[in-house]
Amino acid sequence: MSAPEERGALTPRPSLYSYALRLHRAEPEGRFPGKGYELPDPSEPKRQGSRSWAKTRAALTDLLGPLLLAPDPVRATERLQRQLSELTQAVRPGHIHRVVSELVLEDQARARALARCLTRAGSTSEAVCVGLSLLARLGEPEDVPYLRILGQLRVLVGPAVRALDAIDRPAGALVWLGHHAETSALRGLVDALAAGDDAAVRGWLLAVPREPGTVAPETARRIAEAVRAADLLAADGPVDAGLAAQTGWLLFRMTSLRGDWAEILLYPEAVRTYEAVVACAGDLTPTLDHYGILLSAALDLHSGPSRLHAWGPGVCEELLEELDAVLSRPEYRAVLHAEVGDAGDVGDTGSRPGTGPGIGGVAERRRIDWARRAARQPFRRLTEPAGRLRIETVVRDPVEPDTVEVRLLIDGRPLVPEFFGRGAAHPPEWLLDSGRLRATEEPHEVQLAEAHCTEGCCGALHVTIRRDGDEVVWSDWRCPPPPPSSPLHTRELPEYRFDAAAYDAEVTRAESDHSWTWPARRVARLIAVGLRDRPELLSRWDVRLGWAGTDFRDRDRTALSLLYAGEDGSSRHHLWHIPDDGTAPKERAAAVLHRLATVDPRTYGS
Repeated sequence: MSAPEERGALTPRPSLYSYALRLHRAEPEGRFPGKGYELPDPSEPKRQGSRSWAKTRAALTDLLGPLLLAPDPVRATERLQRQLSELTQAVRPGHIHRVVSELVLEDQARARALARCLTRAGSTSEAVCVGLSLLARLGEPEDVPYLRILGQLRVLVGPAVRALDAIDRPAGALVWLGHHAETSALRGLVDALAAGDDAAVRGWLLAVPREPGTVAPETARRIAEAVRAADLLAADGPVDAGLAAQTGWLLFRMTSLRGDWAEILLYPEAVRTYEAVVACAGDLTPTLDHYGILLSAALDLHSGPSRLHAWGPGVCEELLEELDAVLSRPEYRAVLHAEVGDAGDVGDTGSRPGTGPGIGGVAERRRIDWARRAARQPFRRLTEPAGRLRIETVVRDPVEPDTVEVRLLIDGRPLVPEFFGRGAAHPPEWLLDSGRLRATEEPHEVQLAEAHCTEGCCGALHVTIRRDGDEVVWSDWRCPPPPPSSPLHTRELPEYRFDAAAYDAEVTRAESDHSWTWPARRVARLIAVGLRDRPELLSRWDVRLGWAGTDFRDRDRTALSLLYAGEDGSSRHHLWHIPDDGTAPKERAAAVLHRLATVDPRTYGS
């Protein structure tokens, strides 16, 4: 099994490796196939038995254990393929990976020999999956060419990428992108990477579109891994401002919490890449797009999930100081004070026009307003002593659908992304306006975050807050285990104790800080406060407030979720939109409360 071209001879069927290699060689210029290849002879699906996961795991463990110690990997492979085919329960790649990851490998050399025989000569997807899962633990550089070929089979992409990630992350990212790249720019980038054409890689990287929804957070991470972003920026020669801006934008996408966890936590090169982007920051032209990219990087270095990486002492603070110095330059301050249309092309990346998040008066105005509000947030505490608890309400750049979260940092580490891998922390209306974080003599439980799919599906993060003399205690945590593919590890959250005076002061400061809000959101907060003070405004109509906020598609429009029972007793939901009529937030909120007091909200139009 020494040559990549070697054909398996364990069974009359060809090995999956030789099959995939033949298809790959037929591709023009060795390109990766979009969406991958189908299996050569898809067998009928196994009948689904009633075996539980515990029984399936036990059966696989019993089957694999002796074979890992077998002296002859060829015979062990034949036996494993036969026994897997005799299982009455279909075994998914994820099941195999979980079982193999838990196995004790007493003889790694024999286990590695079996893994290589399975991947290079195995003729069934289940047997090859076992080999790939073993190589995720034992693989070496010589295995990479085989894994790249096997990863072009659609059913094997996940196991192959896992194995490659452990050996050669850029290769794993390339295989992943080969299956998931849909835009022409991403397909061009995959082809250039596969061909080893560095100049074309740079060109296609700059061409990756930045319109909302085109590049998911995981895709952004895989792009950065595949192109070796930190190395690109650190290469000798003049600074490429376009590459620096595009890399900064990839980091911004990786820090999104619209999914279960921040992809930045899965990016081992995060520290080097942030350092490379900041080193180039001073060479970027002062446009609104560049301001947004650099300010977003500062916000994440200040309180976001990137702080969970292994930073050296004071490194984050040094990068923040450098970003502060750049954004404090007169030419960058002028961007914040420019009229709409004069702040630089919203889509300008410093290298080409029309590739940014969109051009238009409304988008540009929103982004300028956000930058003005958030401009000093990541820098104002650089000289202040950090308390044990820090509470930051952070609004992301509005080029991404609105995300407003309360970031809770304990000893400088963001709590929710470190322990809860299923969603972001709740917004300030839930945690701060309600007074939920206040400590009283009577212990009370607070939900800090909830899974995107609701607590009933995948859980939520809860803590009990109580006052104990001159301390405030966070304890009795309730937290579901992280998802299997999460970068987090299951571990028990500790009890946290805070100085009561410092705790109360920080909570009061956070509750009083409304600098992050914009008019429509301020209207929603004032309405919610008014309804808490006057609950009869809704109760008289047998209506209750679900939530008050801003429209996900139009952040300048206030939205109220109203819940009530229909005539047939079924639950009804009405989303009332309140447009910006040009009046001050207090006046707009007062008008809404007056209407709720005088007109049955069940009769409102949308």
